[in-house]
Amino acid sequence: MSGGGFHVHGPHDHELEHAGKGHGDHDTGHKSHAGGIAVVTAIIATIGALFAYQGGATQANAGLYKNNAAIKKTEASNQWNYYQAKSSKQNLSELAIELAPESRKAFYTEEIKRYKGEKADIKKDAEKLEAESKAWDVKSDEQIHQHHRWAQATTALQIAIALAAIALLTKLRWLEYGMYGVAGLGIIVGVLAAMHI
Repeated sequence: MSGGGFHVHGPHDHELEHAGKGHGDHDTGHKSHAGGIAVVTAIIATIGALFAYQGGATQANAGLYKNNAAIKKTEASNQWNYYQAKSSKQNLSELAIELAPESRKAFYTEEIKRYKGEKADIKKDAEKLEAESKAWDVKSDEQIHQHHRWAQATTALQIAIALAAIALLTKLRWLEYGMYGVAGLGIIVGVLAAMHI
């Protein structure tokens, strides 16, 4: 600016002049729009945290159930070993009945009956334990499936949050729509996880 009435505008004067004429409304609109995206992002992050918690819980359950299955399998194996021991004793009694004097045959006949009865009970227990082991395995597999669903949902929500950040930085509308789409997909997968589908 000079003293003779001649005025020269600097670059900052030009921006201030445009802001005074209402051109700043675009920035204000963008700020409120950015605030909306920030609120949606916070909601998505909260839902994602809940999904991640559920994913961790189902993973822990799957491990616990698999452990229970292994314990029952071991108990069943022990019962089958016990069954085999009784079978061996029964076989020895059957052999002894052939070799023993007549006075001892009645004893070995009773022993054979006793072993057969004991084996029937042991077999029933072993089969029950095997069934329990299989049931725990099925529960574990269901939890793993559900865990994968929660993980997929959480991943989709994390991608949506990344898209929101990029949309805010680049101001590209299609990225914002992509964020809403991926977030919606993540929520749908989360609902499927909650429904055990």
